[in-house]
Amino acid sequence: MSAWLDAVRWDERGLVTAIAQDADSGRILMVAWMNREALELTASEGRAVYWSRSRNRLWHKGEESGHIQQVAAIDLDCDGDVVLLTVRQIGGIACHTGRESCFYRRLEGDGWQVREPVLKDPKEIYSS
Repeated sequence: MSAWLDAVRWDERGLVTAIAQDADSGRILMVAWMNREALELTASEGRAVYWSRSRNRLWHKGEESGHIQQVAAIDLDCDGDVVLLTVRQIGGIACHTGRESCFYRRLEGDGWQVREPVLKDPKEIYSS
């Protein structure tokens, strides 16, 4: 493994928080998790690879949907416990709900308001 990975402060599960941010707009698209292998693959392949906690395996973003994230830059925060991926989101959809971003709800008053349309029905994106 690469020595630069040793600067990352992995949690007790061997994971680090990863934020994906759009390279052009600066918008936060999603938050996920990475293990050492996912981060190393992301750096070497130039596309986002995460650790799926629900599937308990590596997850190449877009492997089912085709909505891959091409990585323009990888940054590490001051504490070493958050990775920021600057990405180009292929197809313009990062969220499994068919939206551009996973952050499509805003607290207004005493409730969450949906502020972003579905760009593509998830039933058309995912086969299972």
